[in-house]
Amino acid sequence: MKDKLCIVVMGPTAVGKTDYACALAKHYNTSIISADSRQCYKELNAGVSKPGIDQLQEVIHYFINSHSIQENVNANVFEEYALEKIQKVFEQNDVAVMVGGTGLYIKAFCDGLDPIPVVDPEIRNKLLTSYNEYGIAWLQQELHHIDPMYYANGELKNPHRMLRALEVRISTGRSVSDYHSREKKQRSFSIKKIGLTLPREDLYIRIDKRVDCMIETGLLEEAVSLYPYHALNALQTVGYRELFEHLDKKISLEEAIKKIKTNTHRYAKRQMTWFRKDEEIQWLDARSEFKPHSQ
Repeated sequence: MKDKLCIVVMGPTAVGKTDYACALAKHYNTSIISADSRQCYKELNAGVSKPGIDQLQEVIHYFINSHSIQENVNANVFEEYALEKIQKVFEQNDVAVMVGGTGLYIKAFCDGLDPIPVVDPEIRNKLLTSYNEYGIAWLQQELHHIDPMYYANGELKNPHRMLRALEVRISTGRSVSDYHSREKKQRSFSIKKIGLTLPREDLYIRIDKRVDCMIETGLLEEAVSLYPYHALNALQTVGYRELFEHLDKKISLEEAIKKIKTNTHRYAKRQMTWFRKDEEIQWLDARSEFKPHSQ
């Protein structure tokens, strides 16, 4: 099935991936598989920048509103889900489009991952309780002691990733890094990787405007409604985490909004650090006029 092609559009948050992917999908009259680890949750809306109603009506999207925050969704789950959906797309089309900023999910789809054993929910709950009490410094210290491999090479400012690393290490005795270092799996279809980029100053302006828009369209109210679930892994994410701090009366709303912007800048920087390691990505300026990929 090497005559089938998946075009993977990636890049940092707010760079314009959704619009570009929708234009590609309409050009090829095909569907989109999202590779965003938060847009899949139907309970999250204002804080995750899902495609607009018009875009969802014009193009079929998979992995949007497909799961609940109560479910355990990870890169292995996404790999299985995406491979199933792309076969469905290829039954009708020669081209499929994937779009997202979650680098590990994209790697899982393109290269494959070792399946990670099921983690005991009790371990996860204990770790979440300790994190909520002691904060990110505690996570970093625990990883330094029990998973030096992850501590040396993993993300140390992403609570979700660190919690995942700890629960896997405690449950399996192996570092989560072991599951990410397997030989590249060969897919039955071709993959073309496109990365969108912007000058940092322009990207940060877009991010700040997006955060202001999120607040204006009800992010605080959404955080209030989700507060009873704030300990779930799905909500250990930028935008919600800072507002939960505000709701806990630890910081003001103004401080929370400022932290969301700063933390989103940092997240975008980490995304670019991840993607720039991939030499297969063809980089395009997000400000340039859309031109469909030539097969």
